[in-house]
Amino acid sequence: QVQVVESGGGLVQAGGSLRLSCAASGRTFSMYLMGWFRQAPGKEREFVAAISGSGGFTKYADSEKGRFTISRDNAKNTVYLQMNSLKPEDTAVYHCAAHRTFVWNTVQTMDVKTYDYWGQGTQVTVSS
Repeated sequence: QVQVVESGGGLVQAGGSLRLSCAASGRTFSMYLMGWFRQAPGKEREFVAAISGSGGFTKYADSEKGRFTISRDNAKNTVYLQMNSLKPEDTAVYHCAAHRTFVWNTVQTMDVKTYDYWGQGTQVTVSS
């Protein structure tokens, strides 16, 4: 099993930046696909970005492409989400998720049901 804890959320003005971090427990972090999802009030949880265990493959939602960057440091058991040019519509609770796999499947990386372990989330609020 793995536990994940997010941090780095906060209040930022439109056009600003934030970097979210997700710290994971366990000694096999590099075996886990890691994803970021977000959920705004009254909306379903939606995919933001994902990264393979080695860090060699990444996937972004179309609305985030070019603004967000996902990365990971397996030595620190941490995955990051750098968010630039933030918009009010990016306001949500951002969740980190993990799934143990050696297979990269682009479609599955975007599916909430793929992931087994979830963090409590960190609030991101973008003011206009």
